[in-house]
Amino acid sequence: METGYVVTGDHQLFHGYTLFLCKRHETELHYLDADFKLKFLSEMSLVAEAVFNAFVPDKLNYELLGNGDSHMHWHLFPRRASDQVHGPVWWTDKTLMSSDDVKPSGEQLETMQTLLLGALEKLTDNLSR
Repeated sequence: METGYVVTGDHQLFHGYTLFLCKRHETELHYLDADFKLKFLSEMSLVAEAVFNAFVPDKLNYELLGNGDSHMHWHLFPRRASDQVHGPVWWTDKTLMSSDDVKPSGEQLETMQTLLLGALEKLTDNLSR
């Protein structure tokens, strides 16, 4: 991606949790020049679609907060009817979200990254045609 980095979350209480980190260090969308901002939002949407295609959730939650880390980054949370928490992600107990029980093994993480990369490549290939 031109404007950001795609990162799989270290903890996967919400299977497929992915972040899209802005390559520019800014705290607010309106600080970005118009062209970069539109490209950043477009690429975030593309990454979100790849997350949706790769992990097949019932719903996808998008969040750009910045309260804890003052660098723009999107949280993309695949949501399912079977989730332990049915409200906003941030209502979830932090110890549960960062528990070793929801930390994928190296092999699981690699499988997730392969699925996500494949879904992203398929979308970008379709755009270039």
